[in-house]
Amino acid sequence: MNYQKELDKLLAGIEARERVPSLLLHSCCAPCSSYVLEYLSQYFQITVFYYNPNIFPESEYTRRIVEQQMLIDRMRTKHPVSFLAGNYEKDRFYEMAEGLEEAKEGGARCMKCYELRLREAAKVAKSGEFDYFTTTLTISPLKNAARLNEIGRKLEEEYGVAYLPSDFKKKNGYKRSVELSKEYGLYRQDYCGCEFSMRERERK
Repeated sequence: MNYQKELDKLLAGIEARERVPSLLLHSCCAPCSSYVLEYLSQYFQITVFYYNPNIFPESEYTRRIVEQQMLIDRMRTKHPVSFLAGNYEKDRFYEMAEGLEEAKEGGARCMKCYELRLREAAKVAKSGEFDYFTTTLTISPLKNAARLNEIGRKLEEEYGVAYLPSDFKKKNGYKRSVELSKEYGLYRQDYCGCEFSMRERERK
């Protein structure tokens, strides 16, 4: 399925209406969110939801959350962008990853991590009565966009909040995120975020 074409159709319908819908955007980091915010803030009132209990160590988590808030403060967008921080529930991540510590990056552990974070986003979107929820994760060339969208659609059915389909790396989205990172002087990490991905990167 071409998720970008699906998103294009949805955005065309939104643009034809007078009302600006609300979107809860799960963000993994400021660099990945940069293009997504530039793109989607034309159509939505966005709340960036920073929920990433996978990030290791805690100093890295702190650095990334500060960068995210700084970017939101500095970006000029058509519609306002707000920020919501989730809890840093690292124990929850390690419980989820138990038995999958040696799984390769992009494998079963990552799929469970995607669902952990997207599920929390769906819960918050429902309780906050948002029109849509989605994630910045599909902008990465290393992330499985099809699987992320499958998880999002499953959670849409469970929680009754519309999931916004995406493959943000399309339309040169990833390239644009690199350009915006340079423009805003953003810190770009060299590993996904968890202890296991950091170790795998160090081995390589």
